[in-house]
Amino acid sequence: MSTSLLTKNSVTFQVPGREAVTRIVAAMPHTPFRRALRLVLILWPISVSAQPQGVLTGIVLDALGARVPGASVSLIGDLTPRETTTDADGVYRVDGLAEGRYQVVAAAPGFETFTSEPVYVGGGARQVVNVTLQIGPLRQAVVVTAAAADIPQSQTGAPVTVLDAATLEAIHKPDVFEALRLVPGSQVGQTGARGATASMFIRGGAGNFNKVLVDGLPANDIGGGFDAALGQMSTAGVDRIEVLRQTNSVMYGSDALAGVIAITTRRGRTRVPEVTYAADGGNLGTFETSAGIGGAAGRFDYYSLYSRFQTDNDVPNNAYRNGTYAGRFGAALGGNTDLSGTIRRTDTRFESPNALHLYGVPDDSAQGANFTYASVTAQSQMIEAWQATVRFGALDQSLHYANPTPTGELVFGNYVGRPVTVRGANDYSASGRAILDYAGTYPSIFERRTTRLALAADTTYQLTTAWAVSAGGRFDREQGYNDPDADPSATRHNGGGFVELRGAVLNRHHVSAGLGVEHNAAFGEAVTPRISVASYLRRPSSRTLGATRLVVNAGTGIKAPSVFQEESSLYALVKGTAAGAGVDPIGPERSRSADIGLEQTLARGRVRARVAYFHNTFVDLIEFVSRTALPRAGVPPDVASATAFGAYINSQSYRARGVETSIEAAVVPDLRVTGSYTYLDATVTKAFSASAVFNPTFPGVPIGAFSPLVGERPFRRPAHSGALSAIYAHPRATLAVTGYFSGAWDDSTFLTDQFFGNSLLLPNRGLAAGYQKIDLSGSYRIRPRLEAYASVENILDEGYESVFGFPALPLAARVGFRVTLGGD
Repeated sequence: MSTSLLTKNSVTFQVPGREAVTRIVAAMPHTPFRRALRLVLILWPISVSAQPQGVLTGIVLDALGARVPGASVSLIGDLTPRETTTDADGVYRVDGLAEGRYQVVAAAPGFETFTSEPVYVGGGARQVVNVTLQIGPLRQAVVVTAAAADIPQSQTGAPVTVLDAATLEAIHKPDVFEALRLVPGSQVGQTGARGATASMFIRGGAGNFNKVLVDGLPANDIGGGFDAALGQMSTAGVDRIEVLRQTNSVMYGSDALAGVIAITTRRGRTRVPEVTYAADGGNLGTFETSAGIGGAAGRFDYYSLYSRFQTDNDVPNNAYRNGTYAGRFGAALGGNTDLSGTIRRTDTRFESPNALHLYGVPDDSAQGANFTYASVTAQSQMIEAWQATVRFGALDQSLHYANPTPTGELVFGNYVGRPVTVRGANDYSASGRAILDYAGTYPSIFERRTTRLALAADTTYQLTTAWAVSAGGRFDREQGYNDPDADPSATRHNGGGFVELRGAVLNRHHVSAGLGVEHNAAFGEAVTPRISVASYLRRPSSRTLGATRLVVNAGTGIKAPSVFQEESSLYALVKGTAAGAGVDPIGPERSRSADIGLEQTLARGRVRARVAYFHNTFVDLIEFVSRTALPRAGVPPDVASATAFGAYINSQSYRARGVETSIEAAVVPDLRVTGSYTYLDATVTKAFSASAVFNPTFPGVPIGAFSPLVGERPFRRPAHSGALSAIYAHPRATLAVTGYFSGAWDDSTFLTDQFFGNSLLLPNRGLAAGYQKIDLSGSYRIRPRLEAYASVENILDEGYESVFGFPALPLAARVGFRVTLGGD
C-alpha cells in the first residue's frame, strides 16, 4: 500500500495513497458520498499536476562573503518544514514548494543561527534568498544607504548606524529626533520642548546637509531643509532608522552633503492578522494612543497604524499635538517581483513660545504643519544574477505660521520682552530688554508649501561571484509655493544618474566605487565621485581576538540652493540689468569628505570597538552678503551697487575634523550595551556675512551676532559629545537606559536691545553650557497579550538647553499599556 506523510503542529499522520483509497471506495455501498469520492479520485492526478511547485534557493556566506559549505538550511512555512544542506559551493536549493511564505533558517558550526524575514514563493516561481552568517551575538545589519544594493555592514567601509525595530521598541521614544541621539559622530539640537524645530549635525555638517529618505522617497524641503519635519516626525510605524555618516551624492544626488538618514515603515508579517492598541499618559498633560493592524495573506501583506500624541510641554503657550498615520501594503507579483506601497501622513499643531530665557515672556505664535509621503516600489529578480528596482513617490508638505498679536511692551515703536539677565557658560552676562516683535500688521501670517514627484530606477548585475555592477537614474519635479492655494512660485525639473562597482579581493578586501552625475534646474550639472574600502587585516574568528578591519572612505557631495536663496541670489537680482553681464547663476554647495578607521572584534565576537578619524570640508556655501561687503567677496562694485541690500552668493566655507569612537558589547545573554564619544574640531575658514560687532560692556571682544566669525567654531557644534545605551531584552520584560552627553558649544543670543543696540550680545565662544540627558524605559508582559510599559526622560530632572535660550523639558514620565490580539 502506497502512503504519504503529512506533518502539522509536530504531529505526524500517515495518509493512504491513491491505490489504497481506490480499494476503500470500491468496497463502500452505493451512496452520494461514494459518488463524490469517486469524482475526487478521478480529479486527483489532475489537481496534483495542476499546482506548479516553487523553488527557493540561495547561497550561504560568511561575514566576508566567502561561501559556507555544509551549512544546514531549514524552511519554516505554512506546511511541513523542509531541510537541506549547502553543497561545496555554499548553495542550497529546496524544490517542490507549495505556494506560500517561508523563512530561511541557516546554521553552521562556529556561526550564529540566522533567520530571514518571510519571503513569498509563488507557484512555479524561483525565489533567491542569500544568507550571511556571523560570528558572535553582535549582529551586523544589511544596510541600504552605503551602496546601490543592499549590502551587509561587514562588507562595506561606510560608517552606518542602524536603529532597528527592537531598539526603537525598547527605548520608547515618541519621536525620531530623540532616537537619533544614539547615533555616533552626531550632535543634536532642538529649539525648546517636544515638537519644536530640531537639527542633526553629522560630523560637523549643518542641519540641512543631510539627505532624508522616507521609504526611499526624498523628504527634504527644496534646498535640503528638514528641521521643521524632524522635530515632529513620530516613531509610530517606524521599523528602522539608518544613518550614513558620510556624503553619498553618487546615489542620492543633491542634499547628501554630510550624510543620509533613511526611515523605513513596518511591514505586516504574521499569517494571522495582528491587532494592537496602546495608550499611555504622564505629567505635563501628556497622552498618547495608537491602534494598528498588520499581517500577511497569500501574496499580500498589509500594515496600518494611527497614532495620536499630545502634550502641554512645560512652559506657557507650548502645547503640541501630533496625529500620524503610517501604512504599508505589499504584493508578490508573478514569481519574482515584490510590490510595496507606503504612505505616511502627519498633521501637527505646535505653539511656539520662542526663547523664553532670553525674552522673559512667552510669545503667542503657533504653527500648523502637514507632511505627506507616499511611494510605490517594485523590486524584481530578473534572473539569479540580475535584479532591478523602480520607485515612484510623491511628497506634499505645508507649513502655516501665525503670530496673532505682538507680544511684549511697546517701546519706541517695537515690542520688547521683560527685563532679563542673560548668562552664558563662558562667564559673560548682560541685562536688558530685547525686541521680541517688530512693529507691523498683525496677525502676521506666513505660509509655505512644497511638493515633489520623484521617479528612480536602478539595476544590479552580478558579474562574478565576487564583483557586481549597479547603475541607475532618477528624475524629480519639485515645486515651491509662497501661497499654498496659488500656482507654484518655483518649479524645478532635476535628474541624475550613477554607476557603481562593488567587489572583493581575496575575500578580505571589499571595495565600492561610484560616480554620480546630477542635473539641477538651479545650478546645472555636477559630478560626484565616491569610494569606500573595508580591508580585513585579521579575518573573523571565534577566538578572543577576532576580526581586525581597516576602513577608508572618501567622496564629494552637493546641495542645491533653496528657492528663496535662488530668487535672492546675485544672479537673479542683477539679471537683465547693465551690471548683470558676466554674473553666473548661483552654484551648488559642495563638500569633500574623507575618513579612516579601525575596527576590532573581541571576546569571541561579543565586543566590537571602533575608532575613526574624519575630515570634512564644506565649500561654496551660500550666505547673504550685504551690498557693502560684496566687493570684499570679489563682486565688482558696480554689480554690488545694483542690489538693494545685498545678495546670496557662494562664498562661505568651513572644515570639520575629529575623532569618533564607539563600542558595543553583548557579553551576557539578553543584554546589549553601546557607547560612543566624538571629538569635533570645526573652524570657519571663509565668510563675508559675519562682521564683528562689539558689546560696549566687553570692549575689544569681537562678536558674531548672527553667524560665526572667521577662525571661530560654527554655532551649535560642541567639541565633545557622546551617547550610551544599555538594553536588557527578555521575552517577558525589557529595560533600557539611554544617555546623551554634550560639552559646551559656541552660539549667539541673536538679540537686539530695545535701542537697536548690541548690549544683549555675548561673546560666542563657549556661550552655551554642556548637559547630560539620561532616560529610562521598560516594559513587562503581564499576560501573553497584555504588556505594561513606562518611560522617564531626563530622569535626573536637569534644567538644560539644547539650543541656547530655549528651555528643554524637565523630567517627563509616561506609563501605559499595549494589547495585542491575533498574530502568530
